[in-house]
Amino acid sequence: MPLLTAIVLTLNEAAHLPDCLASLAFADAVLVFDSFSSDRTTEIAGAAGARVVQHAFTDYAAQRNAALDAVQSDWVFFVDADERVPAQLAQEVRSATMQPDVAAWWVPRHNYILGRLTLHAGWFPDYQLRLLRPDCVRYDSSRPVHELALVTGASAQLAQPLIHLNYATIREFVSKQRVYAELAAAGMWQAGKRARAHQPLTMALRQFYWRFVTLAGWRMGWHGALLALLMSHSEWLSYSSLRRR
Repeated sequence: MPLLTAIVLTLNEAAHLPDCLASLAFADAVLVFDSFSSDRTTEIAGAAGARVVQHAFTDYAAQRNAALDAVQSDWVFFVDADERVPAQLAQEVRSATMQPDVAAWWVPRHNYILGRLTLHAGWFPDYQLRLLRPDCVRYDSSRPVHELALVTGASAQLAQPLIHLNYATIREFVSKQRVYAELAAAGMWQAGKRARAHQPLTMALRQFYWRFVTLAGWRMGWHGALLALLMSHSEWLSYSSLRRR
């Protein structure tokens, strides 16, 4: 059977990591690729039997590429610390690694946001390229956040969802979106994009309409409205940051 390594990118994930690692028992090996955490992340990982490598964080694309370079296996399965792999998905992943004509697999996610399974406003199926042959995939360095995978070969989709315990509180949501917004602004600036004075507002309004109306956030009532508002705020942060550069 092909060798499968599960990779978890971490930074101060002591609270999430134990349950995440427990769900990765189906993998032949686990690599915790850490950005010099200051909590007990690396201690927890080592105690669970995972290999730990520390690497300074610059952006998500660079971190994933560095993690791929740190493994020698036929397949890699990327998992975030706040994600869990159900037994049905684990079985499907192992079966997928037996397919010789596929270089990478997209995995759907069930996002639990503010404690609620979120199936509208763009949060489902939320396909992520997570199962891949490390010699067939690199991540585009021009996309520092919401990184783009460049695949050499065919890709396909798995059916079973990954569980994502995403944003337990509004404070956590806003805090993470601030980080993503700065990285997104840096990527746009690097790509030669500039923001006009009106764009922070207009792009935020467009984001709200897209999430709430086009992507049917309205079907979730106040939950959908709140998520659309939070994502529009993130868009405002991104273009405001770009405007300041």
